[in-house]
Amino acid sequence: MKKFAKMSLVAALAVAGTAASAQPLAEAIKNVDVSGTVAYRYNDYEETTGGLDNSSSTNNYKIALNLKSKVNEDITANTRFIIGSGLGGDAASLDTHTGADGQVDVTLSEVNFTYTGLANTAITIGKQGLATPFTVHRDAMGNEQTGTGILAQTNFGPVTLAGAYFNQTNLGTLNANNNPLDISGSINVDGVAGKDINGDENVIVAGAILNIAGITADAWYVDLQDVFDAYTIGLAASYNISDVKLAPYARYTSLDLDEVSTDNKLWKVGMRAQMGIFGAHLGYGKTDKEGGVTDLDGSAETGYDEHWRVTLSGQTDSDVIYASVNAQVLPSLNISLNYSDLDNDSNDTQETEIYTQVKYDMSKNFYTFVRFGQYEVDQTGDDIDSTIGRVHVQYSF
Repeated sequence: MKKFAKMSLVAALAVAGTAASAQPLAEAIKNVDVSGTVAYRYNDYEETTGGLDNSSSTNNYKIALNLKSKVNEDITANTRFIIGSGLGGDAASLDTHTGADGQVDVTLSEVNFTYTGLANTAITIGKQGLATPFTVHRDAMGNEQTGTGILAQTNFGPVTLAGAYFNQTNLGTLNANNNPLDISGSINVDGVAGKDINGDENVIVAGAILNIAGITADAWYVDLQDVFDAYTIGLAASYNISDVKLAPYARYTSLDLDEVSTDNKLWKVGMRAQMGIFGAHLGYGKTDKEGGVTDLDGSAETGYDEHWRVTLSGQTDSDVIYASVNAQVLPSLNISLNYSDLDNDSNDTQETEIYTQVKYDMSKNFYTFVRFGQYEVDQTGDDIDSTIGRVHVQYSF
């Protein structure tokens, strides 16, 4: 994050509007920090189902601009602007243009104030990202979960405690691919309709995080009024054995729907290793026979979405293996080979993918990667055989 030196007139006026009192523009922007991302993504899928071709290509765009302004010694004003289509809304767009070139929308996704007048404590009030293991509050390309309310965090040595209450969220408007619980605005698990998610339900969140001796342990609880309550326990570590860096992880999550008798559970374990220029990862996850919906975004920590097209999040009675190896052949160039295999016993389906990725870091704040591989689905009826490709370019500031 760096001092904001230049900005457009529109952004400058937005920042000036957060000032506590009238003052010259130069003074208003003097203590403003700016950060964010600019991302472009191109997907190309050549898919064959039952002998019929169903190819598609999409262009995806998103710009996120965060402005942080110090109001006084104890209060900071925060805003986040999103430039991109379909954010938190229409499933058909979702930052994606598949036909004629289109224009994107500008939205104000966060506007809040943070009070730090108490020792080791931060209290944020207003419209903000839902920063929990069950949600993705900020993303360079996809949808983001937000809500209006209050979040408090405090530190006691190696322990961090967090508690939050929100009376409005955007959970009822998210695309079903991002929100496994939300299908056209309502819960639908194994064909059983539940209560609609309208976005006006109260949300209560409580969490505790312990960091000690290279080990991080966390426990969280969330209650979405009249919809579900869930808890998760996670463990991660980082340590060295000779010249090998090891990073094991594990997480267990349980989510109970209030109006559906389905209990959803997902657990995962894995190990990352690094030795010199070579790296590797092996992970395994499994869901309950009753259900595997344990998150409000498939890429959240309580789900398991490690690679590309294959995800365990939302799958019933399934297990998945993720494996990858990579080499940092140059300081700026990384090459990896990634494999995923998922078995869903509830519908007798198997998904596999294998792809290679080449990532180039031109600088610390700019990178691009290219992916190319195969994705296959072995299922009752017509199988799916796809050749998949992706180009992603991202600038951070």
